[in-house]
Amino acid sequence: MTVVAIDGPAGSGKSTLARNLARALGFVFLDTGAMYRALALAAARRGIDPDDADGLTQLAQQIEIRFTPDGDSQRVLLDGADVSEAIRTPEISDLASRISVHAGVRRAMVAQQRALAQQAHGVVAEGRDTTTVVFPEAAVKLYLDASPQERARRRQQQLQQQGIDEPYEQVLQAILERDARDAARADSPLRIADDAIVIQNDGWSKEQTFEYALELCRERLGMV
Repeated sequence: MTVVAIDGPAGSGKSTLARNLARALGFVFLDTGAMYRALALAAARRGIDPDDADGLTQLAQQIEIRFTPDGDSQRVLLDGADVSEAIRTPEISDLASRISVHAGVRRAMVAQQRALAQQAHGVVAEGRDTTTVVFPEAAVKLYLDASPQERARRRQQQLQQQGIDEPYEQVLQAILERDARDAARADSPLRIADDAIVIQNDGWSKEQTFEYALELCRERLGMV
């Protein structure tokens, strides 16, 4: 199993980059962020408090999260039900960040992520701790970053495309709060792995980021 792991803060473009790299390399895209969102959705539907570490850990151990191809993209299945759209709201995004601070939750989710990866010959995984905890032996480690202002602008555009009108200041505040939670959590905080390649993509288009990262991956994987 060959792994390309991508970490970085919210709104840096990890999911888009990982999806495009997986397609170009012929690998499976493992969207770990979507897995935490699916767990958050399950918790919200069951009325589990985001501070209930034991309840959330039990839930993470019980639910089944899978991905199924959908043209050039993929759908997210939670216990067999398609939740691809339901997990993309700002509320679920914020809840996913809040529940991911619990050590038991992260251990359960890491186990699911590794199990899914074992089923593929090659994986591109993205998240907050994929290079440092989930796949520390990844063949390629990238850390994708951009300023909070740039990431807020991108996230606002993304929400508008989904028909969600949220003020820029509110989006920026949510980004800053999530950055603080991700960096401060005791278990698996967001950090740059010692052997990761940092890509600072302020002002870059998605295409520029992709072409640069693809060249790095092909070089590291001996595909040049």
